[in-house]
Amino acid sequence: MKIKIVIADDQALVRDGLKAVLNLEEDIEVIGTADNGREAYELSRRLEPDILLLDVRMPEMDGVECMRNMKRINSATKVIMLTTFNDEEYILNAIAAGAKGYLLKDMEVTELVEAIHDAAGEKLVMPSKVVTKLAESLSKVVEEKNKHLSSEKFGFSDREKEIAKMVAQGFNNKQIAAVLYISEGTVRNYISSIYNKIGISERTQAVLVLRDYFI
Repeated sequence: MKIKIVIADDQALVRDGLKAVLNLEEDIEVIGTADNGREAYELSRRLEPDILLLDVRMPEMDGVECMRNMKRINSATKVIMLTTFNDEEYILNAIAAGAKGYLLKDMEVTELVEAIHDAAGEKLVMPSKVVTKLAESLSKVVEEKNKHLSSEKFGFSDREKEIAKMVAQGFNNKQIAAVLYISEGTVRNYISSIYNKIGISERTQAVLVLRDYFI
């Protein structure tokens, strides 16, 4: 039994090229093509393909919105997102919306064919460089979350957080006062409170500690 494919891309050259190479495969059949997101949605709803190769950025309705709408009425069709953009935001949005894979358009034909077979077999498909990009994004999220939690554990007030971050960045008391429009005496009082909360009384050591949480 052949794997039925619908291709959705706003570039005719891409659509026709993908259709031509995929129809050369004995167990794959391209049953329709679309040049915008709304047409992709309607075509997939009517033809119920096994796989929808869906461009992320398209007119009328983008790929992620198209997939979300389609999943409400047909969860059987597997969606593989196609794009030239190695962008973690698109990756996260596509996977969260239910994509079975995310591929870049500069891949080899053999990679695409393999991805189609994997998706049809319920496997998540994603090239290594996309996985690396996604891992970097998740790492940044975790790092920022840890920084937030670490600063929270000291019990800093909002103003103390603001000043502690400036101390970590190397601002002196006069500069902090000028930026925040407060007196140097007020700055010294805040910094004294910050030192007490982190258990350090020397500025150089305080800078090193605070950098771990704010930079």
